Amino acid sequence: MENQYTYYTPEQDENNQNAGGPDLKEPHKKNKKGTPKWVKTACLGLVFGLVASAAFQTSNIVAGKIIGTSDSAKKAKQTATVDSTKLTTSADSKVASDIADIAKNTMPSVVSITNMSVQQVQNFFGGVQEQKSESVGSGIIIGQNDTELLIVTNNHVVEGNDTLTVSFIDEESVEANVKGTNAAKDLAVVAVKLSDIKDSTMDAIAVATLGDSTQIQVGEPAIAIGNALGYGQSVTTGIISATNRELNGFDGKLIQTDAAINPGNSGGALLNAKGEVIGINSAKVATDTVEGMGYAIPISDASDIITNLMNQKTKTKVAENERGYIGIQGVDVTADSAEMYNMPTGVYVSEVISGGAAQKAGISKGAVITGLDGTEINSMSTLQEQLQYYKAGEKVTLTVQTPGKNGEYEKNDVEVTLGTNAQ
Repeated sequence: MENQYTYYTPEQDENNQNAGGPDLKEPHKKNKKGTPKWVKTACLGLVFGLVASAAFQTSNIVAGKIIGTSDSAKKAKQTATVDSTKLTTSADSKVASDIADIAKNTMPSVVSITNMSVQQVQNFFGGVQEQKSESVGSGIIIGQNDTELLIVTNNHVVEGNDTLTVSFIDEESVEANVKGTNAAKDLAVVAVKLSDIKDSTMDAIAVATLGDSTQIQVGEPAIAIGNALGYGQSVTTGIISATNRELNGFDGKLIQTDAAINPGNSGGALLNAKGEVIGINSAKVATDTVEGMGYAIPISDASDIITNLMNQKTKTKVAENERGYIGIQGVDVTADSAEMYNMPTGVYVSEVISGGAAQKAGISKGAVITGLDGTEINSMSTLQEQLQYYKAGEKVTLTVQTPGKNGEYEKNDVEVTLGTNAQ
């Protein structure tokens, strides 16, 4: 199944592989026609105004205002003549904008997330070597407890990490840890210790205000904020293009928007016209034939899952030689397989290792593992991702579904004491 999620890594700029992204090296095209037409028109209008003013100065007040020939109290400084033309620049170039106000108020609640991982790759000589990889995404500050600042993002932003770094609006960066993940819904919550955050940063950041995504309507304004291309926070605008969209590889309905969702925006905020978070930017359709189709997870659909993830124990990876093992061999039960064979989505236990933790806990071949300590398990990769936070000898609660007499699967929670890799 093709992965619809969009990732961004700095190496893509070097290899010019960021298809669909802006070409930052393209030079600006020169205007081959010399003086722009609007400048010529303005100058002709100015000459006409001067002549008209001379003839009708006492009666044509409107013309006098245009060229600066009205009374001294309203007269503007003359900055252009026929012989010497100058550009006039306003002393105050600020333009009031609702979007600007929303961005100003909301950007302190959006963060950048850098995922550093180590991957095993095959080298030129056929051997395997470790290679460091860096990817970036975004996150939204959603609350805090007594010791931690809590940030929601996409699961694909944080999966496979060796270290996570969160950067705030004031460009201060701190290390973060995974609080909880839900791969099927592509959601994750990460935590930053309050003790690691400077007081000045705490003054600069804010907790986002969540909206009600069930009330959004097609055609209403949408604003996306995130760490696009890893360059830092940026803002794009558009409308809600559609609701209740389905996308291959995602379990649930999505909001569609034409606000640009660029690589690095994943995990960032989709806002309504009030500046409330209505969605978590998750994916875009990235092909040469598609333009303006980005997707976000509706915040109202995700709220219960986020609450569950916020209340999980913060996870810290353990050394590989200390990690605990269940003692099984498993096969993914995908959504398609689950529908075809009337099975739950998860990990089908194809073999139980003799003397391993699963056998000791009474788990048998044919069972389907669907959860671990409250985290939904939908694949072997998700199960392995979670087990890297547990040491051998620790106890975990596995949610296991086994086929009953009538063919329906029965759910049970089984306490398992993790074993070593040798078991």
